[in-house]
Amino acid sequence: LMAVDGGDPARSGTVQLHINVTDLNDNPPVFSKRIYEARVAENLPAGSLVLRVQATDADAGSNGRVSYSFGSVPDDVPLLFAIDSKSGELRTVGALDFEENSKYSFGLEARDGGGLTGHCEVQIDITDENDNVPEITILSLSSPVPEDAPTGTVVALLKVRDRDSGENGQVSCELSGESPLSIVASSGGSYKVLVLAKALDREGAAVHELVLRASDGGDPARTGTARIRVTVVDANDNAPVFSQAEYTVRVPEDVPVGSTLVTVTATDADEGQNGQVKYS
Repeated sequence: LMAVDGGDPARSGTVQLHINVTDLNDNPPVFSKRIYEARVAENLPAGSLVLRVQATDADAGSNGRVSYSFGSVPDDVPLLFAIDSKSGELRTVGALDFEENSKYSFGLEARDGGGLTGHCEVQIDITDENDNVPEITILSLSSPVPEDAPTGTVVALLKVRDRDSGENGQVSCELSGESPLSIVASSGGSYKVLVLAKALDREGAAVHELVLRASDGGDPARTGTARIRVTVVDANDNAPVFSQAEYTVRVPEDVPVGSTLVTVTATDADEGQNGQVKYS
């Protein structure tokens, strides 16, 4: 600063001024992005890093010091995620389940030491893992089945479901062993019908113990099983059979009346009344 008098010649004096500008908290925190996006797999261990947010504040000192917290969030978000107030790291604290919720969207807040805030949005997509075993529900079972039931007869109606998505939720079914049944898929895909594929023979097998296996398309695949017991009811499809095709008996001419000449035996492979033999 210079001061000049009115003399001739003029004389002047100077002084140096130092002006310190103190900070006013006039800048809110600003995030580097308006929307942060992440894609993570379900069943991540607790403490896994999901993403990191960053906000800056042009002010100085405490006015420029930023801390992070949740903004307006659904009730389940704090149970699954945690935000580090200093680093801005968002980590898991609970188990993520694709089948429960495949997408989370919520707000984060950055607050400076003077109380000004900035906001951003976080969008997290949960990807599916093959963590569900196919479920088999027997809706109806017609057992016992008549031995003479025609092929194509419906024996059981099943519902097969896998809660995973994509290939992890695609299920194929097969019956184990020598089964007289075959699997027919319904138009909807989730329902399976078991029908007779060949004629039954109670005399060969009165009970069929079947295991239905449902495997998904995951790698490795997961498999669910259901046991099905089908009892076969006898039909009168067997004629009595004598133990011999021909019986030859020699008797003396003076054999007494009422004497036993020969005993014939016939058996019938059927059961119950169908297998009881009478002679005439």
